[in-house]
Amino acid sequence: MSEIKISNIEAKLYKPEPFKKQVAELGSKYLGFLFVPGKTDPELERRKMLLTRFQSKRKFISKLNNPLTILGFIILFIVLTWAIFAPLITHFDFYAINLVAEGETGWAPPDDVHILGTAKFGRDVYSRLIWGARSSLTMGLFSIIISVTLGTLLGIYSAYQGGLVDNLIMRLVDIIMAFPGLIIVIIIISILGPSMENILTVYGILGIPGYARLVRGTALQEKNKTYVEAARVSGASNTKIIFRHILPNCLAPVLVSFTFDIGGIILSLAGLAYLGFSDPTLIEWGNDIQYARSKIYKAPYAAFTPGFGILITVLAFMLIGDGLRDAFDPRLQGKKKK
Repeated sequence: MSEIKISNIEAKLYKPEPFKKQVAELGSKYLGFLFVPGKTDPELERRKMLLTRFQSKRKFISKLNNPLTILGFIILFIVLTWAIFAPLITHFDFYAINLVAEGETGWAPPDDVHILGTAKFGRDVYSRLIWGARSSLTMGLFSIIISVTLGTLLGIYSAYQGGLVDNLIMRLVDIIMAFPGLIIVIIIISILGPSMENILTVYGILGIPGYARLVRGTALQEKNKTYVEAARVSGASNTKIIFRHILPNCLAPVLVSFTFDIGGIILSLAGLAYLGFSDPTLIEWGNDIQYARSKIYKAPYAAFTPGFGILITVLAFMLIGDGLRDAFDPRLQGKKKK
């Protein structure tokens, strides 16, 4: 009974809004579009913004709907699967395929156990192909991350400051780019030792000038645009202007160059290992080619297999980079439609 009394009291206290007030609110909301210039509905504008953002993402993804770009993503997915699930895909563990024995044992042709044969010291070629994907991708990725991070910060800071600071930074970049990269790497590795940390650091530092120049050129165009001037007039700090307004508009060419340069670094690391300037304890495709070069006639599979790994990995990044370049460049899209 008490619950019924309370509900009755609440019902008496509830008073619906007058009909005239509801009509007035509807009229001000919808009829205002006819009489008030520039009047917009906040909810409608929010939905329109979300729809535009969704459509722009779909449009960008549709630009990547290219057979060669899709092929690149498929190959990269396969190589990444090798790298991540190497212990599950292979029948031999890391230590078994990296052992060191006395004499020149091994170099056996393919059989039921070793489907791609064996290389130096009886190491399984198939297992080293799968495990080598992890080393090559890891080394290439970490090197390029160092280059992109430091090069982007240096380039955007140089462009935003301008004047003497810009001249000093760019002259230093020119000096570094004037030296042959491979010669510098060989000299530094010979002095510091062929450890993975030294190789990653050297390649990361040598890639900084290229990204610094790339980002600087884009940032010089962006910093004089209206939205940057508006942010500066509104009282935004230099840090906020750089990282919130200028930097996001400079990332498109960086992303394209990023995909191209990963393949280039993997090739450079393989070439360095082929010359003997690499960590011999690493399971790396370049090391495998260097071991098998003297047995190219006796065991060609031992050299061709890691070479095939390098080929498809670099090809995947090149195809993806080419697709991203076409997607970010509207002029190329226009040519293709014509």
